[in-house]
Amino acid sequence: MKGKKSSLFSIELLGLLLGLIWLAPFYLMIVNAFKSKKEIFMNVLGLPEAIATSNFVEAFQELEFMRSLFNSLLITILSVGIIIFFSAMAGYALSRNKSKLSGVLLLIFVAAMLIPFQSVMIPLVSLFGQFDMLNKAGLIFMYLGFGCSLSIFLYHGAMTGISKSLDEAAIVDGANKFQVFWHIIFPLLKPISVTVGILNVIWIWNDFLLPSLILDDASATIPLQMFYFFGQYTKQWHLALAGLTIAIIPVIIFYFFAQKQIIEGVSEGAVK
Repeated sequence: MKGKKSSLFSIELLGLLLGLIWLAPFYLMIVNAFKSKKEIFMNVLGLPEAIATSNFVEAFQELEFMRSLFNSLLITILSVGIIIFFSAMAGYALSRNKSKLSGVLLLIFVAAMLIPFQSVMIPLVSLFGQFDMLNKAGLIFMYLGFGCSLSIFLYHGAMTGISKSLDEAAIVDGANKFQVFWHIIFPLLKPISVTVGILNVIWIWNDFLLPSLILDDASATIPLQMFYFFGQYTKQWHLALAGLTIAIIPVIIFYFFAQKQIIEGVSEGAVK
């Protein structure tokens, strides 16, 4: 009994230490967001001597926060929604069709995950520029292309746990293929849809490289706007950290309202 208690205490202590390590960057960000630029260099770890709330006002203005927030929300929501919809349909079609062509297509999607973006970056931007698609619509289309491979792979794996008899029963009742997918299959894919949504939201919301090649200043997202705090000869750490603190607020609000669905989706997916 004593051995079990000692082991449990060791695990709890290890968990506490890992939690503190994980929270350390957030502590540094929030604490230094309230300091002046001079005070940050003098004392990074300590609490601020005087709270500089002006950092947040100036960062909010410099970021053009409401516009960049709208751009980030628009691009992220549309991109993730389109990825989920088309990847679910593709995963459903590939799993229900047992031909050799389906196997080859799935292999191509899986192999596409191994292609680094940097290797196709220049020709891709050049091609989209020829069709005048270096804008938000073109960026969303690119996210569909880069994000669907992993999503289709996940949906295809989830489909193996759904019996084909459900399709047959719905077809007997007069439903067509799309109705079977939309009303019968897609609701059963909620756990994996939540997982796909989380993975793609994290990726798209924080992405810097692809938007920096596609978007102009008027369409800049929050990560792009954050870049303007770091010049060639100066780095405005006090404003950058205040801007980062402001930028994570929408993510916290999103998780606060969606935590039930996120936890349920991930838990159901783990059980399956």
